[in-house]
Amino acid sequence: MNKSVQIWLDAARPKTLPLALVSIVTGSTLAFSTGSMSWSVALLALITATLLQILSNLANDYGDAVKGTDNENRLGPMRAIQSGEVTQQEMKKAIIFNIVLTVFAGLGLIFHALDSLQNILAFIALGVLAIIAAIAYTVGNKPYGYVGLGDISVFIFFGLLGVSGTYFLHTGHIDSLLALPAIGCGLLAVAVLNVNNMRDIDNDNACGKRTVAVRLGAQRAKRYHTVLLSSAIIAFALYLIAQSISQSAPLWVILPFALSAIVIGRHASAVWRATEPAQIAPMMPVVVKCSLVTNILFSGIVIAQTLMT
Repeated sequence: MNKSVQIWLDAARPKTLPLALVSIVTGSTLAFSTGSMSWSVALLALITATLLQILSNLANDYGDAVKGTDNENRLGPMRAIQSGEVTQQEMKKAIIFNIVLTVFAGLGLIFHALDSLQNILAFIALGVLAIIAAIAYTVGNKPYGYVGLGDISVFIFFGLLGVSGTYFLHTGHIDSLLALPAIGCGLLAVAVLNVNNMRDIDNDNACGKRTVAVRLGAQRAKRYHTVLLSSAIIAFALYLIAQSISQSAPLWVILPFALSAIVIGRHASAVWRATEPAQIAPMMPVVVKCSLVTNILFSGIVIAQTLMT
């Protein structure tokens, strides 16, 4: 593979892309359970979400490099600007190019899925907010990621809006019960960010990046992590139980979801055993896997419940 292509693929951080995709898959599955899922809407939503995640990754690369947070003390993977393979100016151009692609994909999704002018304008506004949020996390004079607001943003965009917004694009309406899987999906996304922040807690603190992990300290950040994981499992499970009852589907169909609790439980235990930030570093792909497994299991069970009724 051409070296420059590989550099930009690494800068896009493909291992983080499941974070964007799971909320779309979950929202689309929930739409399927109502008989209103559109494959074209799902595909366009997946493309748009992927571009937004890549935009966020490129902007983070740029913002942390400018502020000096990406330095020799950082424990995470080497980033593009930090490696010297990409200049700040080149990253700016890549960010602008990605914004253009994201706008085209988002508008294509919105105009394909929606008919009402009010809904179209509302989703365009949400899209603009998503782009701003992706950039402003680390870029600018007052990036919100540096004052500990990243967790809230991730919860909203990767959970509440990601799941319920996708569902609305398919169906044209919102169900209050959607709050449970949307919360579950969002909490798992926050857990991924928290592992990232626990890994970099010392360097972030030294660089003035006041993440939630930095504000809480190492031990309380672990407790926070456990709450995120356990609350996510509970939210997903409550939805599955409620759906089984309302659809008169057998409760045993939700038993495979226990596998998710096992995977997440093992991860939580490993986090508690870690005594140094360096021991947290290998857990990033593990917590991403926890999110992926949980959402896929949840989606599979929702499909099974639908087919059995």
